[in-house]
Amino acid sequence: MGRTVRRAVEFLRRPRVSDTALVIAVSLPAIPGLVTMIVQGDGGGTLEAAHYLAGAALLWPRRRRPILTATLVAGLDVTGFALHLVTIANLPTAIALYSVGRHTSGRVTAAAGLAFYAVYAVAGEIFWPGRGNWVGYLFAVGSAVGVGQLVRLRAELNERGRHEAADAAVREERRRIARELHDIVAHHITVITALVGGARATLPPEQEVTRNALKSAEQTAREAMTEMRLLLDVLRAGDVLRDGDLIGAGGTGPDAATGVGAERLPALVEEARSAGLATSLTVTGEPVPLPAPVDLAVYRIVQEALTNTRKHAAGARAGVRLAYEPEAVEVEVVDDGRATGSGTPGFGLGGMAERVALCGGRLSTGPHTGGGFRVHARIPLEKP
Repeated sequence: MGRTVRRAVEFLRRPRVSDTALVIAVSLPAIPGLVTMIVQGDGGGTLEAAHYLAGAALLWPRRRRPILTATLVAGLDVTGFALHLVTIANLPTAIALYSVGRHTSGRVTAAAGLAFYAVYAVAGEIFWPGRGNWVGYLFAVGSAVGVGQLVRLRAELNERGRHEAADAAVREERRRIARELHDIVAHHITVITALVGGARATLPPEQEVTRNALKSAEQTAREAMTEMRLLLDVLRAGDVLRDGDLIGAGGTGPDAATGVGAERLPALVEEARSAGLATSLTVTGEPVPLPAPVDLAVYRIVQEALTNTRKHAAGARAGVRLAYEPEAVEVEVVDDGRATGSGTPGFGLGGMAERVALCGGRLSTGPHTGGGFRVHARIPLEKP
């Protein structure tokens, strides 16, 4: 029952539905009067009722075309003045003028309000001279437009308050994540670094291979800790992200502050080799500075693809290709391994797709025709 009522309320709140309901509600009281006047043969009363119903019908597009709606209603009222059908503005007129204030803003509202007042004041003096109707029209037009503007301003303030509350919640969540990362992940990385360094220091001189592997592991842990600190700084900065601003075109998004990019791909490939993954890197084209979001996306795509290869295709070889083109940059990671198990689906591929999409590019992932797995991304570059 509650769900049915909620759906009914949501349906009635749709703009076209609510506008249609308003026209019907405003028209209903006049329909019996129109029928009565027609039956009694009262021509004047029939015209008055028809005038009212015509004004009510004109209200239907008031939300999308408030100025046009008020203009048509004003023209209908002036015609009524000329035929001596009405002397004052009626309910449809008040609603039309209210809609001008509600659905326009700033100078448009002020100019429209003054224009409609002038129309009614002049028409009143022409067709009903000596009655001082211009005073009543000043109040009628000013109050209707003013009430609409007040309702608009209140709605905007409420919407701003909701946005500020949502932004505050986002900032608080970012700070909470930063605390968790610092207290848990950063702590464990620090411990791993210390343990690996200690183990390396205790090795005898002849175990050079093991020493180099531990040194690489220690360096990787230190780099991870550095990136973690940068990420914590970003999270604690309290920048509120909106749709499309996660990785902006200007490189002002928080991801742009992590300090990694295409220039670090050789080091990343070397780390992969040290971890036991045979990896090659090929760079074609003339390297150019990439926008920070694109630069970061290229690095993260390669990083995640190599990580997936180590996790799901043990013993495989991987090839990284970075191609600089005049209007785009392409990055491709292909391995020749065979998946060792389905594993638990993670967020890696989804994260890649989001990064590439936010940069305006395309990402394709899937089995490679020659065996193994392929990750390919093409990201357009803005022309200078």
